[in-house]
Amino acid sequence: MRFLIKSLVFGLMAVFGVFTLGVLFTAAAYVYLAPQMPDVEQLREVQLQVPLRVLSRDGQLMAEYGEQRREPVTMEEVPELVRLAFLAAEDDRFETHPGVDYVGLIRAAMNLLATGEKTQGGSTITMQVARNFFLNREKTYTRKLTEIFLAIRIERELTKDEILELYLNKIFLGHRAYGVRAAAQVYYGVDLHELTLPQIATIAGLPQAPSRANPVTNPARAVARRNYVLGRMYELGHIDRATFEAAREAPETARLRRPVIQVDAAHVAELVRLEMLDRFGEAAYTEGYRVYTSVDPTLQGAAIDALRSGLMAYDRRHGYRGPEGEVDLDRHPTDEALDRVLAQYPRVAGMLWSGVVTAADPEQATVYLGRGERKVLDREAVAWARPYLALSRRGPAPRTVTDVLAPGQVVRLLQTADDRWVLSQVPAVEGAIVALDAQDGAVLALVGGFDFFRSNFNRATQAQRQPGSAFKSFIYSVALEHGHSPATMINDAPIVIEDISLQGEWRPRNYSGRFYGPTRLREALAHSRNLVSIRLLDDVGVSRVHGELTRFGLDPARHPRSLSMALGSGSVTPLELTRAYGVFANGGYLIDPWIIERVENAAGEVVFLNVPQQVCQAPCETSAPRTIPASNAHQMYSMLREVVQTGTGRRARALGREDVAGKTGTTNDLRDGWFAGFAGDVVASAWVGFDQYTSLGQRETGGSTALPIWVDFMAEALKGQPQRPWAPPAGMITVRIDADTGGRVTSRTQRTLFEVLTPAQVPPEPLPDAWGPGSGELAPENIF
Repeated sequence: MRFLIKSLVFGLMAVFGVFTLGVLFTAAAYVYLAPQMPDVEQLREVQLQVPLRVLSRDGQLMAEYGEQRREPVTMEEVPELVRLAFLAAEDDRFETHPGVDYVGLIRAAMNLLATGEKTQGGSTITMQVARNFFLNREKTYTRKLTEIFLAIRIERELTKDEILELYLNKIFLGHRAYGVRAAAQVYYGVDLHELTLPQIATIAGLPQAPSRANPVTNPARAVARRNYVLGRMYELGHIDRATFEAAREAPETARLRRPVIQVDAAHVAELVRLEMLDRFGEAAYTEGYRVYTSVDPTLQGAAIDALRSGLMAYDRRHGYRGPEGEVDLDRHPTDEALDRVLAQYPRVAGMLWSGVVTAADPEQATVYLGRGERKVLDREAVAWARPYLALSRRGPAPRTVTDVLAPGQVVRLLQTADDRWVLSQVPAVEGAIVALDAQDGAVLALVGGFDFFRSNFNRATQAQRQPGSAFKSFIYSVALEHGHSPATMINDAPIVIEDISLQGEWRPRNYSGRFYGPTRLREALAHSRNLVSIRLLDDVGVSRVHGELTRFGLDPARHPRSLSMALGSGSVTPLELTRAYGVFANGGYLIDPWIIERVENAAGEVVFLNVPQQVCQAPCETSAPRTIPASNAHQMYSMLREVVQTGTGRRARALGREDVAGKTGTTNDLRDGWFAGFAGDVVASAWVGFDQYTSLGQRETGGSTALPIWVDFMAEALKGQPQRPWAPPAGMITVRIDADTGGRVTSRTQRTLFEVLTPAQVPPEPLPDAWGPGSGELAPENIF
């Protein structure tokens, strides 16, 4: 008995000693670690990494940038089942423990003593918050003690809901998803409140092993982990037996989903990304900035559709270039093998699918599109595919399907609006389209190429191309300020100029190859007469015109100080040309294009607000500068409207409006096709050309390549916009003139028309014998 009492006393003393040592050790550890521990109060103002989001003017997502996908959520927004699932999976005593689950720690310690391995951590959600925000994941005793002390501090400073909210927003859940809302979007493409119970359990099971138990990369392991979480929820009474059984039998539906891009505007988004990087540095990707842009989603969609349709129409006109590749079907006998081949040919522009021809006969061909899907093409589906022989030469039309397709070929397919599948190909030609609000410069739509993800070169802002005849409008505008009017006669006759740069002679000619003699400026611009433009530039003076290009926002350094400037031999980007035509569209004001309307931080506070200059008839704080007189702008509108009504821009009459005005542009050797114009408050430019600066081919002018794109876009852009009345400014005079001479009407006049002129432009009476300006020899100083 005495021995038992002594043993008991000894045991109690040993336990007390161990306890005392434990207390002393813990106290010493706390004294040692406390100065090194961070201030828990920082958690109240923690800034989670949230990606940069670029939005349209009405808040639709255009792009998202950042390594971490995260969408912060408050506890009020977290469904009850989500909260219960995470507690069941990670910390079922969270609501009652003081930050440390001593039962769990003892269990982990006993496991360590029994196995010698640290396989159980005993971490609570609060401890995980401490680790995730302040510590690293190394498995050391020092780090674990620090984690415990921090967890206790956190519980003293924050409420349980605040702790759980930090945890649910911070936790990594695989595939760049941080936080529960991001995980719902990444794996199931829904918001948090739309998740089903099996989906909730899958996400709740991820924190333990977000890569190994991932439903995308390891579905079987994810299902096992999901069912464990469901079992814990059932054991804890969160769900009943029937609900548990039904959820456990549900199929796993997770698949990787990218951010739901609502507006296809990748070229615009890239401009915004670069601007944000310049303004905020690398923090632009992590601070949760939301950038609202000027882009109109409807017009952006119309611009993309118009450009792609126009480029594909051009491409078809020049023939089928053949398959993109060849596959040995004997060596790739299964769908899985063909899937691996097709992975090398990603879909282009979201619409051109790659496929392998698996069978073909004269009447039809079977094309495998991947993932077990097959489509059948008939003769009508390949009827357009005359073989490409040269830029302006095609082979005969196919009579049978096998004239075009053969087994093993890798081809492109397009699904038409009526759900038919037809043979297609990725256009070799490129293009761009830009639309601005003529009143304040807002970029309404911008597309820099057929497919940003195939080529992220932004042709709308970076491609410096010759504007060709689209440049003539600026020469005419300057001429109106210096002694000319729309009725001025210029001789459309041959010119021979010594060209020092070519060590020979320059003999410019009209596109038609004909000469038309004395021609009014209105008529010459409408029909894009090259020789009239050259003589007009010579008469006004190359230096004068060159020096006044800044009125239109054009850089004189990119335009030659010679007569070739009359034919648009300098360089502009589509955005620059659109801005320049905006001067005519808004009555004479130079607007500054802009994209970013405002920037908000993660708290919704505006950190940048753009206040653009705009057209103001009366003085205002942000008025755009007037760079040409209202009378000049009115006459240019009238002449550019003539281009549409009777000249090279006649296709634009399809819009059925009287206020449409613009100018075609075609360069030497047909390398570039343009149309720049306006109606209502929208000014837009379309460009088509090859990146390699090669010719577009015979008869491929601005009117046949760019103008159809412009018309398709403006048909949507002008919906609901009233036609703008273009009344002449005060002080202008309507004068009846002789259509054949440009002078005042006399008894000999046979054809008359009315022109709106300034008093200084009214021709004298009687008309002099000479034609007037522009009929003489070229000034020597303007020779190349």
